[in-house]
Amino acid sequence: MKKIGIIGVPMDLGQSRRGVDMGPSAIRYAGLVPLLRTLKYDVTDFGDINVARTEEPKQSLNGLKEIINSSHMLAKKIVHIKKDGYLPLILGGDHSTAIGTIAGVATENKELGLIWYDAHGDLNTKETSPSGNIHGMPLAVSLGYGIKELVEIGVKTKKVSPDKMVIIGARSLDDGEKQLIKQLRIKVFTMHEIDRLGMSRVMEEAIQIVQKGTEHVHLSLDLDALDPLEAPGVGTPVTGGLTYRESHLAMEMLAESNIITSAEFVEVNPILDEKNKTAQIAVGLIGSLFGQKLL
Repeated sequence: MKKIGIIGVPMDLGQSRRGVDMGPSAIRYAGLVPLLRTLKYDVTDFGDINVARTEEPKQSLNGLKEIINSSHMLAKKIVHIKKDGYLPLILGGDHSTAIGTIAGVATENKELGLIWYDAHGDLNTKETSPSGNIHGMPLAVSLGYGIKELVEIGVKTKKVSPDKMVIIGARSLDDGEKQLIKQLRIKVFTMHEIDRLGMSRVMEEAIQIVQKGTEHVHLSLDLDALDPLEAPGVGTPVTGGLTYRESHLAMEMLAESNIITSAEFVEVNPILDEKNKTAQIAVGLIGSLFGQKLL
């Protein structure tokens, strides 16, 4: 029986809107563990990473000290449960949690493939960020760009290579992010490509890219990839997003490919949600990722 280890990260310091720290609890409340157990997984919930709050003077990057500390703790916890044979499933929290998640799943001698399922690129640095919010920086950090204290979390500074990752669902990119995408030749499936090609073709190409020459593949899914009409409980909604059905198809195709070795679902904000709808969607997508089918 395959083992899944759940870790919650009640983090809301990487952005400016409160409430996303309750995301892990909302996803659990929506029935995550019972669902995974009906799919015949051995599930252990390891609880939440402690996210400390300090009364530090305002920093140039919002929540920097706390995010550094929490990311170190998360990375170490992931390494520990992986050694015990668990597939790490991380529940956010804002997307700055991905800094610790990817640092934990990346290893020194094995290439990591990465699927970044998000309305945003999260490729900003301190110099390019319009807001100073770290939840807009985790992908840049994982590629080795950003301030030293964040980049050096984990076993190596560059956790993923640009040619072994894809961004799916992008429709809001800052100028600095666009420049980095072009510089590194990152494969981005914007909503334009998804509309033209269809999700099936997009996922076929994405899977081919992330599994070539890799031994691990991580999925980082921000619920704001979905259209806010379907997933209203997110901090930075962008209209014109992916549908619920398209996202299920993406997760089903990942399940069929059997390449995912770790995953995280982030940015569920219960305060902005409607009767826990977005958390329920997250649980449904997790179910599809781990093999749930109608028949």
